[in-house]
Amino acid sequence: MGRVEGKVALVTGAARGMGRAHAAAFAREGATVIATDICEQIPSVAIPMATPADLEETVRLVEVQNQECMAVEADARDADQMQEVVDSALQRFGKIDIVVANHGIVHTSNWETLTNEEWRDQLDTNLVGVWNVIRPVIPGMIESGGGSIIITASVQGLIPLHGLTAYVAAKHGVIGLMRGLSADLGQHWIRVNAVCPAAVDTPINDNEVLIGLVSGGKENATYEDTFFPFQAMNLLPSALMPAEAVSDAVLFLACQESKYITGVALPVDAGHFNQPRGVPLIASQKIAELEHALAERDSGLQ
Repeated sequence: MGRVEGKVALVTGAARGMGRAHAAAFAREGATVIATDICEQIPSVAIPMATPADLEETVRLVEVQNQECMAVEADARDADQMQEVVDSALQRFGKIDIVVANHGIVHTSNWETLTNEEWRDQLDTNLVGVWNVIRPVIPGMIESGGGSIIITASVQGLIPLHGLTAYVAAKHGVIGLMRGLSADLGQHWIRVNAVCPAAVDTPINDNEVLIGLVSGGKENATYEDTFFPFQAMNLLPSALMPAEAVSDAVLFLACQESKYITGVALPVDAGHFNQPRGVPLIASQKIAELEHALAERDSGLQ
């Protein structure tokens, strides 16, 4: 029997990346899936967003595992749309046992370049939109005797990173929301937790905007040019984690194995959060290699 056999799981941002991986993981472990995504471009976001075709592929990945998938194009920023999604799901399936508020956007702007539109879109999507997803599900969970709510935060919800001012603010906010809801809902056996990933190998990182930021503005930079900077942030020798690594943590927080865990911000980050202060070991090694190469070059010129 699967770890979430007979459960109904709502996953937002499910058209691709981590959301798609979560939906597929739930299906593999026996759950019916409700998959939502905006499936259109928010004008202020430079990174290409998911499409209806992406959401169709998620449906295929769920259904190929003989599980039902209700797919809805919905904007989490709109509370009425999310209420309609929940109402339709409850009418169709009778319950929602698991919610994964996974959707999110990122603007690579610091305080000086961040526009008011970018600020509003970031907070409306990554913080207000999470509330809009969770709130309509709570009454049904209380009535059915419990459930699991999981928020995709970020390791940047625990520590900051240059050039992501609004993103860092929003992700810190959802961790506060998680903690507040865990206090309010624990008496109903509703558990509320967050996963805090570091860099994940998804389209949100594999694009010109993020490649330019992470590679330090290197001319004609490629995705591979981000691997060293990403790995330098981690303790484990890993640059970008597969989305499935985060899905494993989400699945754990959704099933009976974590029945007594609530109010936790769980880093799934290859050790990013615990990176000691100072120059990372891998960066020190790279500097030493460069210094050695320069010394050899200089000795050859003499």
